[in-house]
Amino acid sequence: MSIDSRTGAAPLPTGPLSRVDYSERIPNNVDLAGDRRLQRALEGWQPKFLDWWKQLGPALPTKDVYLRTAVAVGRDGWAHFDHVPMDEYRWGIFLAERDPDRKVNFGKHKGEPAWQEVPGEHRADLMRLIVVQGDTEPASVEQQRVLGNTAPSIYDLRNLFQVNVEEGRHLWAMVYLLHAYFGREGREEAEQLLKRNSGDLDAPRILGAFNEETTDWLQFFMFTYFTDRDGKYQLGTLKESAFDPLARTCEFMLKEEAHHMFVGTTGVQRILERTAELMKRHGTADVFPHGGISLDVIQKYLNFQYSVSMDLFGSEQSTNAGNYYTSGLKGRWMETRRKDDHVLLEATREMRYVEDGQIRTRTVPMLSALNLDLRDEYVADCANGVRRWNQALEDAGLTERIHLPHEGFNRKVGVYTGHRITPQGEVVDESTWQARADEWLPTAEDRAKVASLMVPEYEYGKFAGWIAPPKTGINDQPVEFDYVHLAEEGLL
Repeated sequence: MSIDSRTGAAPLPTGPLSRVDYSERIPNNVDLAGDRRLQRALEGWQPKFLDWWKQLGPALPTKDVYLRTAVAVGRDGWAHFDHVPMDEYRWGIFLAERDPDRKVNFGKHKGEPAWQEVPGEHRADLMRLIVVQGDTEPASVEQQRVLGNTAPSIYDLRNLFQVNVEEGRHLWAMVYLLHAYFGREGREEAEQLLKRNSGDLDAPRILGAFNEETTDWLQFFMFTYFTDRDGKYQLGTLKESAFDPLARTCEFMLKEEAHHMFVGTTGVQRILERTAELMKRHGTADVFPHGGISLDVIQKYLNFQYSVSMDLFGSEQSTNAGNYYTSGLKGRWMETRRKDDHVLLEATREMRYVEDGQIRTRTVPMLSALNLDLRDEYVADCANGVRRWNQALEDAGLTERIHLPHEGFNRKVGVYTGHRITPQGEVVDESTWQARADEWLPTAEDRAKVASLMVPEYEYGKFAGWIAPPKTGINDQPVEFDYVHLAEEGLL
């Protein structure tokens, strides 16, 4: 097999490779065995990854967990369920099947064949995009590592661990690209992905939301709903990339990402169902004394996670985003469904900003506002989930509702930076913000109250009192199924 002289990597096979080869030390569907140099490099990285997993992965000892593992990347049979020891989970490299006729769908290279190699002029930008995406994957595992100690049920514990192992696999997906296509620099960046740690003062993760502490399960569910949803949209733009291996990698990652958002969507809904039940039963909004989480605190957690997730989209106007698009590196969400020329040189849109204490609107070039375009898609998606959650409150006969805060609330990136905006969208001065911030964001007292409820429930089929059981189990199994077998020390 020939080797590309610039990347040191073997060219990807032209035929579809749907099956995952589990006979290899590193499971893959990219014919890794056909490129011994790359295989050895990744096998050298593998022990470092396993050391990271043991040190900063899930802290609760387990014997095995009912996990899904990809067996093929096609529509049928891409996931197989079985009890697996987590440290023996077969992390690997899975790309969606290649379309040999795929074309670039946007930018100045629109209509040209998709790239199978990295163009030299785009090498630095592509590597940066891959590194930033790759950095988020281990970060969330680190943020969630102690949550198993306070799991509200075995069912929820299993879902946490499924999210964790798949975030680990998403790290592998980015590391493969770095090793296969970016030579020595790529290998060095892959090493750094394990050396940065969430919240580390000296070597923090690249993006702010991934350095926040995940204090409890309410925040975990908000994280998997809001922050993993940001991941969905970022992966969706990279899935459009002219660089075909990146596009195919992200296409498969999106299949796994859907479960993470399911965990968040249903987790928050089940909390709201239990809160509503307690409010009706006891005739009070303060359900903490009755073992539930009060609605006002749920709203504050939502406000926090939504606002830090909004920052992940970057500045509303970005020259880099426009350059990535024009160059073909990163498209828009559902690019091929857009009814425009997919070049955008003449296109404009409206953008909100703050001036003289008022939120105003101005017209800006679309190419400079692609981060805002993506964020708008995200906001509409988030609103759908909130409507579903409010339906649970309505079904319980309550008039109370939860809401997404204004886009400018609690922002530290973009046009709202340095301004104080209430959840309702009112521009206020610093003294007003300081006087009322505790109404809008979780306080230390709020987090302490939530933490006091975080008592683990490890009996099969039983659930902590602050969350309702799910309607169905995983993979057609009953809710009371033995999803996780804990190690003896995990029960102490």
